[in-house]
Amino acid sequence: MTQSQPVSLATPRPPAPPEGLAACPCGRSSGPSPQHRPLPYAKCCGRYIDHFDTTPAPDAESLMRSRYTAFVREQAPYLLATWEAAHRPAQVAFDPGVRWLGLQVRAHRRLDGERAEVEFVARQRMPGGRAHRLHELSRFVRQEGRWFYVDGDLR
Repeated sequence: MTQSQPVSLATPRPPAPPEGLAACPCGRSSGPSPQHRPLPYAKCCGRYIDHFDTTPAPDAESLMRSRYTAFVREQAPYLLATWEAAHRPAQVAFDPGVRWLGLQVRAHRRLDGERAEVEFVARQRMPGGRAHRLHELSRFVRQEGRWFYVDGDLR
C-alpha cells in the first residue's frame, strides 16, 4: 500500500536572485519609463558601499541613494565613512523592526563645484505597522573629490 503525498496548489516561489543581482533598495532603474527594470544592487549602490575606498559616489544624488541603501541594509561603517567629519556622530543606531519601503528623489541641485542639495522622501513601516514618511532636504559637500553628507532639514 502506498501513501499519497499532499499536493500543493500554491505557485512555488522563485528562488531569490544572488546577492549582487537583487534589485537595489534605492529603486534606481535602467531608464526613465516604467518598463525599465530596477538596477541590481551590485551595479547600483553596491559598487559604492562595497568598494568605498576605491569607488566614491560620483555626485550627491548617488551618495544619498547609497546612504538610503546602507540604512536599509544596516551598514553603519559606510554611513559613518560618508558623513562629513564635523557633523559625523560617534555611531549609527538602527531602529529594530523598521522596514524601509521605498525612496523617491524629488530634486538634486548642484549649488557649486563643492556643494549640493538633494530633496527626498523615504517611506518606512514602523514596528506595530504604522507607516512613516521621512521628507528631507539634505546638504552635501565635496572634499578631495569625494561627496559627503553634511546634514538635512526635515520638511
